[in-house]
Amino acid sequence: MTHPLPDNLAAPAVRALTGQDITTLEGVAERGLDAIEELHGVGPGAISTLRTALRDAGLSS
Repeated sequence: MTHPLPDNLAAPAVRALTGQDITTLEGVAERGLDAIEELHGVGPGAISTLRTALRDAGLSS
């Protein structure tokens, strides 16, 4: 089962992720939040949203 990106993720972050072919939380987990944070358009709020979504989906350590 795959988990989509959170609905409440800011549009610039969604564009940054989809521009890198990352369309699921599994893709975020595979790439890692440190690498995601480097993408233009992904700020602290988006990282917090992603961290929570990863935890809720059981995809973070």
